[in-house]
Amino acid sequence: MSRFRKYMVAGFVAAAMMALPALLPGTDAEAASTKDNSSSASSKGASFERGQQAFRDGDWEGAVKYFKKTVSDDAKNAEAYNLMGYSYRRLGKADPAFDAYAKALNLDPRHRGANEYLGETYLLVGDVDKANAQLALLKDLCGNQCRETVKLKKAIARYNASADKQAMLDLDEENW
Repeated sequence: MSRFRKYMVAGFVAAAMMALPALLPGTDAEAASTKDNSSSASSKGASFERGQQAFRDGDWEGAVKYFKKTVSDDAKNAEAYNLMGYSYRRLGKADPAFDAYAKALNLDPRHRGANEYLGETYLLVGDVDKANAQLALLKDLCGNQCRETVKLKKAIARYNASADKQAMLDLDEENW
């Protein structure tokens, strides 16, 4: 239970870090696109490229392996941590997924993909309140219609509508 509390605290810290820029004048929510972040320039290593290919192929274990190598070479690569977290989640390993998303959000609190996937991982462990908190953060970050907000909102709706929560999460859908 203490490990779960650690992730809850990490989620609240990430939420606080994301809320701060919204309070500052002149911030631009659209400037923090997941496709145009500061780590993308350093993401072009061979390990990252191999990780992306494994990711596209649905080879989640291979993706984790290559993204681990990527972050060992470049510990500031938020996108590698994000994709590593997604891969762990697809393997059904919530704890390492939470760790990877926490590292991604520590490096880039405005990373929309990591915030969306963190919300989906909260659904994986049955914490709808935390998933809704991530949804609220995404709405503040990029609005109601950005891709990440829409996808997390749909995932929460599917989760809430399903009588068999675990069976819904076990489906091999694009978002899971």
